[in-house]
Amino acid sequence: MSEAVQPVAPASAETPSGKGAKDENFPVGSFLLPKYLRPHVATFYAFARAIDDVADNPDLPGEEKIRRLQAFDAALRGEPGYGAEYQKAHALRASMIETGVTTQHGSDLVAAFVQDAQKNRYAKWSELLGYCELSANPVGRYLLDLHGEEKSGYRYSDALCTVLQIVNHLQDCADDKRELDRVYVLSDWLAEENGEIDDIDKPALSEGLRAVINRMLDGCDALMEDARQLPSALKSKHLAMESAIIVRLADRLIKRLRNGDPLTSRVALSKMDFALAGLRGAVAGFFDAGKGVH
Repeated sequence: MSEAVQPVAPASAETPSGKGAKDENFPVGSFLLPKYLRPHVATFYAFARAIDDVADNPDLPGEEKIRRLQAFDAALRGEPGYGAEYQKAHALRASMIETGVTTQHGSDLVAAFVQDAQKNRYAKWSELLGYCELSANPVGRYLLDLHGEEKSGYRYSDALCTVLQIVNHLQDCADDKRELDRVYVLSDWLAEENGEIDDIDKPALSEGLRAVINRMLDGCDALMEDARQLPSALKSKHLAMESAIIVRLADRLIKRLRNGDPLTSRVALSKMDFALAGLRGAVAGFFDAGKGVH
């Protein structure tokens, strides 16, 4: 068991950023999911949002971020001594007990955000994938477990969640560096392309930074080969439909980032992107569910 973490003062554990589900690149607990499961998804998202906001708060020193994050994890795991200021952790613990889903998915997210407080540069693709194993993949795994899916589907949900995380890093690369001095663009690849970290501070992409972003998107394209199999790997038509929509949104985001400059303006999906992905994805997911991966 980990060492006990001293709780922080009441009402001071969270640092809300004002961000919510509307700010995500994908639907969170949409109407496509079974109605009885949506409150559980909302509880998981509320916990994830709370700890993410702590990790991304530019006014908190790293040591304080880690202290608060570890306290959230301790509360989630049911350790005594953590009160109402950790309500989102207590709510998620209760939800996971009710649904039979492991709290490890929440603990993995905490570990990712602790890593954010300790590490702000990534040199190699393998390092970034390792981070995504903690910061993104637990979300997909949680949803699969919540719907009673086989763990063999983790391979496909991991691929999709990792892609969504990396494209989000690329969308926000300028803000992350300016506000948090945090860079997920790979420094080894930048050196190979005659670029440097400070290129991210420029008003437009340098040739070297453009090349690295394209290489990272190539890696995302490779992961999408597995991600596109996710709807067929699922038994639940509800989850398959939502997954098929998210797959299409991920493909569209990759394309937009190839053609756009995230330093000039935020590269984001349009309402039409969401509408088309929603319509085509829902239909495809409905018919793909249960087919199995070939």
